Formats: sequence, C-alpha cells, structure tokens
Amino acid sequence: MNRRDILKRLSLLPLAATGVASIAAPNSAEGQNAANSAASNGSANKGAGNNTPTPPAVTRDLFAELGVRRVINADVTMTFLSGSLMLPEVLEAINSTSHDFANMFELQDKVGGKIAEMLKVEGAMVTSGAACAILLSTAACITGTDKDKIKNIPNLPGPRPEVIMQKSHRYLFDQAVTTTGATIVEVEGADRMANAFTPQTVMALFFNAAEKHSITHEEFIAIAKKHNIPTLLDAAADVPPVENLFKYQKMGFDLVTFSGGKMIRGPQSAGLLFGRKDLIEAAKLNHSPHEAPIGRPMKVNKEEMFGMYAALRSYIERDHQKEWDGWLQRANHIGGRLAALPTIKTEVWINPGPANAFPNLIVDWDQNHFKITPKDVRKALQDGNPSIVTGTHGDKLLIGVVLLRPDQVDIVIQKVKEVLTHAV
Repeated sequence: MNRRDILKRLSLLPLAATGVASIAAPNSAEGQNAANSAASNGSANKGAGNNTPTPPAVTRDLFAELGVRRVINADVTMTFLSGSLMLPEVLEAINSTSHDFANMFELQDKVGGKIAEMLKVEGAMVTSGAACAILLSTAACITGTDKDKIKNIPNLPGPRPEVIMQKSHRYLFDQAVTTTGATIVEVEGADRMANAFTPQTVMALFFNAAEKHSITHEEFIAIAKKHNIPTLLDAAADVPPVENLFKYQKMGFDLVTFSGGKMIRGPQSAGLLFGRKDLIEAAKLNHSPHEAPIGRPMKVNKEEMFGMYAALRSYIERDHQKEWDGWLQRANHIGGRLAALPTIKTEVWINPGPANAFPNLIVDWDQNHFKITPKDVRKALQDGNPSIVTGTHGDKLLIGVVLLRPDQVDIVIQKVKEVLTHAV
C-alpha cells in the first residue's frame, strides 16, 4: 500500500442510525436476522457501494468447524486477508460451470479472446494472480515459442537473461522475474536506462505503484521500443478507476497485468495478463495445462477462468459513479456516528493511488480523553471476534469502507466505540 500524505477533506454528513447491533457470526440465526434487517431498511446499505449481498443461512458452518475466526476487512484488499469478496455473478459463474468438464486449452483461448475484446487488446489470458503474470511475461520474453527453451527454463545455457527495472521500483514481487533465471538490471534516469541494454536484455518491467519514478511511463516505453524490447506494467491493485484497465496499454506497454482478486472482485487466486498477442501466446506455452513448463505449478482451474471472465465483465459494465457515491455515503455515515463521541474528529481521505485509490475514513481523538493510541485500537479490534482489521494513516486510525458488507457497517461502528469508551 502506498499511502501518501495527501488529504482531501470532504463534508461529513451524519446519516441516520441503522440499528443493527448484533455482532454474531453472519451465518448464525442472530447474525442473519440482523443482516436481513440491515438489507431491508438500513441507511448503511444505501451507501453500500458494492453488490455483495448478506450471506445466506447455511446448515454447516465451516468457520466454526475449523476454528477459523471470521474477519471484517475495514482496510484494503490484501492477499493475507483473502483478497476481496467475490460478486454474486462470479459465484454463479463458478457454481454453474463446476458440474461439467472442459478442455482447458480451448477454455483459456475462448476466455482470453473475450477478455481481449472487452479490454480492446490483441490478446489476454487468465493467470493465477498478478505475480504469476510477471513470471509468465518474463518467461514469454525469454523463450518465445521455442520448445527447447520452454522445456529448459530457468536452466538455459549461456549468459542469464536480463530485465531492466528502475532502482526505485524494486519490490518483493520481482522475485517472480528471477525465478525464470533472469537477472534484474537496476537503472536510474532515462540516460542510464538507454545505456543499460545488452544482447541479454529480454524485457523492461515498470512497477506502477512505486512511490518514485526516475523515468516516466512514456520515457520508459519509448526507450524500450527504440531497442525493440517488450515492456510489462505491473498494475495489480490499480483499479479503480476503471479507466486504468485501458490507460496503460494505450500508452504503449506491450503487456499489462492486474490482480483479479482485488477490486475487480474475481477469484482471489486469479489475475489478468493482456497485450501483444505473440507474447500472450508465448506466455500460454509456459503455463498450465501444458505439462512441464515453468508455469505449470501455477495452474488456474476452469471455475476461476469462468469466474474471472464474469468478474471483469461485471466490473467494466457497472455504474462506477454510483459505486463511488455509495462509498462516500458509507464513510460519511460511519464518521457521523463516531463523531457523536467526545473529542472524536473524522474526515474522508481519498487515497491518491495509483493503488487502492478509493475513499477511506480517518478517525482521530484527544488521547487525554480516550487514553488509547490508534495502534492499540487496531490491535484490540483485530484481536476481537469477529476480528476487525483496520489501517492507519500517519498517527490516526484509518477505516476502509469499500470492502465492508452492508451488515458489517454498524458492527464496525459499535466495536470502535466500545474500544474507545473502555479507554476513558
């Protein structure tokens, strides 16, 4: 997460209370009744900003059976918190396709073709997350369609392939590059990048969410194109806005990847890779269902492919302004309820992005009155049951609103109030 100290103050309009006080597990009878009440008449639901319904009652509670705590995500999409919640249409796609077999080569081609149409690109494929897309992109640039190279990567003879990156763009996920046997060449500034190309250079990688760019997107693309080297943009968490799905390929990046399990709200383990058709076809050859390539351990099942297709179509077609307004309304509602406590101050903060660029609520208080720090509030919320995960912005508490189910909004309000009032 790349939070920067840019605040955008918005007016906070208190909304009516919803009256949902239960903190029972959503699948319990008590929790379901509270959820149904919220779904029918709660103002928090009016500001839901998503299409996730309250969960249906079930006869078997696997959370309880396995002793796993339910988590309310009042922060941002994170893999260790299981990404985001899949949309109803994604679950329908998964369930409706789980009863029949499919030829996985045909399915990847057909799904990829439809995704390419939606994104207006030459080619596309579903990967097992954006990290897999980075690995497959690198492999594709190394091997092309050469069967021997595909078979032997990462143990190819001769000098190691090289991938150019800005020094400020080095990050944990570039291990996906070196897994292919490639080495990373760090550069700073356009002049040094221009002089970094060698016969071993196979790709140039741009990490979109890096805090600093010593080379702009346009310069990066132009320099690489001058040397006839493909470019990959990692934009895993960089929607919203929806326009970002089209922006970077229009700039001229040869390959672009987004996570499928973040705000697109597809299966968590799915991702998108799209761009030049020849590179996409080479990436497919390095991936499952082929039996021995480097990407075989990163297979994507048929349900995830159908689900990713359904998620992307839903994301592109939805009313994004309505969704944004719903997020703001939800933040205003939570802020108005918390501001009723002494010394509490709240404001809506729009993360400038490019990653996680959506509204959040910042909460601050006089620690002479509530004798507890935001860090300790976070811990108390996370240690509770249900566990509520929040964030911080500087030395203030940050409540993410975009991933909350409607029936969880008042639970968060209630638990934050409880933690604070117990610290008076």
